Amino acid sequence: MSTGVVVVVRGATLPAAALKILRDSTAVYAATDVDPALFGVPAVTEAPSLVDVVLLAGSRGEPAAALLIATGAEVIETPVPPLVEAADVMDRLRSPGGCPWDAVQTHDSLRQYLVEETYELLDAIEEGDREALREELGDVLLQVLFHARVAAEDPEDPFGIDDVAAALVAKLVGRHPHVFADADQVHTVEHQNVKWEELKQREKQRRSIVDGVALGQPAVALAGKLGQRSGRAGIPLDLFPEGSGVAAQLFRVAATARRAGVDPEGELRALAKQFAKDIQAAEEAARDAGLEPTTLEADGWRKFWPTR
Repeated sequence: MSTGVVVVVRGATLPAAALKILRDSTAVYAATDVDPALFGVPAVTEAPSLVDVVLLAGSRGEPAAALLIATGAEVIETPVPPLVEAADVMDRLRSPGGCPWDAVQTHDSLRQYLVEETYELLDAIEEGDREALREELGDVLLQVLFHARVAAEDPEDPFGIDDVAAALVAKLVGRHPHVFADADQVHTVEHQNVKWEELKQREKQRRSIVDGVALGQPAVALAGKLGQRSGRAGIPLDLFPEGSGVAAQLFRVAATARRAGVDPEGELRALAKQFAKDIQAAEEAARDAGLEPTTLEADGWRKFWPTR
């Protein structure tokens, strides 16, 4: 070596590519952002010079590391997983000197974006658009990272993205004892659904079958979810809301559909989107015929309405 090597470490983890160099070198030092005792090497302040040394640094920006890199030192580091990098970018945006808009957001101010991004993701799924799917999944992930970063700054009950991930891992493992433990095997989706409900009841100590139902979700989806939950509990259909009003009829249709395994929200949305496309097609056909769609009356719409 003539200019040295900078090995960028993450915590106590060394890049695999650096192990041979570390074994062969007699001049290994820890930069100012690394604990020398962690790796059993002296601090860089004890080095007689920065010539022909291997420097363990926490980042490329550490002063000694930056100096070595500027003189042509080789840099060895484990690539940062994109998911970790995304969290780091969010931290940077939210920190002093970052983005002013990001810095002032709260859980409450971000709610609208979570709803919007979720529906854009649903649209990408329904349209079968793979490129849009990848992009919209990223936008939803951003919302998770953003809310976790805001939560980490709470003065009374802080938690961060690692806490969110740890809770998710615990939930997934706990809800799948037939996979991660020695519980009886589950062979059907129906059996799995029953087991999930039993586990969730025990986990959250729910006193009602409607505990945990998101009451703020769209009305058709809410009615469907209540129909599903009540069906699992054995509540008969004749106890559904009565009456000939629109609300009662919609509830019965949505709740009954979900009990039958149909997603009423998705089905209705798909039908509504097709209706919107039919409107656009009729408008385009009218324009092709030299007519302005805003002048069409009932018979005109029927004339240009697409047929299947």
